Amino acid sequence: MPAVFQSLLGELVTALDLSAAQAANLQVRGNDSLASCFPVSDLATAAIGVAGLAAADLLAEGAPGLPVQVDRHLAGAWFKTSLRPLGWELPAVWDPITGDYRTRDGWLRLHANAPHHRERALAVLGCANSHDAVAQAMAGGSGEDLETAIVAAGGCAAKLRTQAKWQAHPQGQAVGAEPLIAQEWTVADIASNWRPDPQRPLQGIRVLDLTRILAGPIATRLLAGLGAEVLRIDPPDWDEPAQAPEVTLGKRCARLDLRRPADRQRFEALLTSADILVHGYRADALERLGYGVAARRALNSGLIDISLCAYGWSGPWALRRGYDSLVQMSCGIAAAGRDWQGGEQPVPLPVQALDHATGYLMAAAALRGLALRQRERQAMTARLSLARTAVLLTERPGASGGPAYGGPEEGDYSETQEPTAWGPALRLRAPLRIGEVELQWQRPATRLGSATADWSR
Repeated sequence: MPAVFQSLLGELVTALDLSAAQAANLQVRGNDSLASCFPVSDLATAAIGVAGLAAADLLAEGAPGLPVQVDRHLAGAWFKTSLRPLGWELPAVWDPITGDYRTRDGWLRLHANAPHHRERALAVLGCANSHDAVAQAMAGGSGEDLETAIVAAGGCAAKLRTQAKWQAHPQGQAVGAEPLIAQEWTVADIASNWRPDPQRPLQGIRVLDLTRILAGPIATRLLAGLGAEVLRIDPPDWDEPAQAPEVTLGKRCARLDLRRPADRQRFEALLTSADILVHGYRADALERLGYGVAARRALNSGLIDISLCAYGWSGPWALRRGYDSLVQMSCGIAAAGRDWQGGEQPVPLPVQALDHATGYLMAAAALRGLALRQRERQAMTARLSLARTAVLLTERPGASGGPAYGGPEEGDYSETQEPTAWGPALRLRAPLRIGEVELQWQRPATRLGSATADWSR
């Protein structure tokens, strides 16, 4: 395997406290690569692979002998989209005014997929809701000033920065000093007879999913594929029509308003009875609702608590709203892509690799938490961020080797149609196998809010 892949895998294995002997059981099939100035396919393969190693560790109770197989070609495909609709189309991924805009001194990316983010950005810009109007409003302004104003108003924007500028920025320095997976451990005051099932490793495990676009839902999708019961909770007014068919696979999806006493009571009952909580809101969001780390731990001492943020957990931007495409602009990835292609406009990664890789690392952390809770009666709290995953990638510049990835092929899809809530579809075959265990999802993709907020069993 390429040296850059070995380097990535080694860092992930170390971050999760797995052994070199366990890592040696990872087998990679295929050698094609997504086109990029960074080793995106190596990252995809390593992230999925280390999640498989964590599952193997759980199944084998720490013994190193269980083989893990990753298909590199399928890993790249899953980092883009796993779904092929049959007779219907997915909605557009991006809002019409989401995009990169030239400013007086560079480029700024506006993220306006959420209606409230769009409204706040337009209020700052003082222009109509059209791409041309936004472009005109941006053209005369300073990127730094526009970014600051839009973010202060509650919108989402990121100025194009080089890697050198990011590394000199207070936030770049803060996130660079953070661990890839920050972990804390407390005593788990629980008694459980649960053991992993040989074919469905997470059968009987309950996962409470408080995540949205995109890393968190990817994490819980993998846990569902390993047999966990995943219940996703969204607020009453949230939707993500372009992403739900991709990421609700294997899950039940409900809604709760945590400002209502009855819904808070229901949420606390779910939290008390969950094994794993995965959440991707800003660092202070649950705290403001009265469900900070201490409150969650008081409700459930054995909870495996996995959280995600965009820009890191320390530094001046720790509470900043962000998405994969914005972090790529901030941390120098899009600038490096521009230079690599020799053009003027920002060039992002060919897939939202920060989201996808971080999602698989979140799932791997949850699996490690389960293993150590079972063996040592310890409860894990783990924190990850898109910006810290970006450090992992940007420390290793250079394109992956091997032939170019040409997209999914007919044989890459399952022969069985998936009856999603939007219509029939084909899903890519899983990129991961753990011993004799194949990922299997027992529920098709479904709409947000389509289920009741309770466990099915």
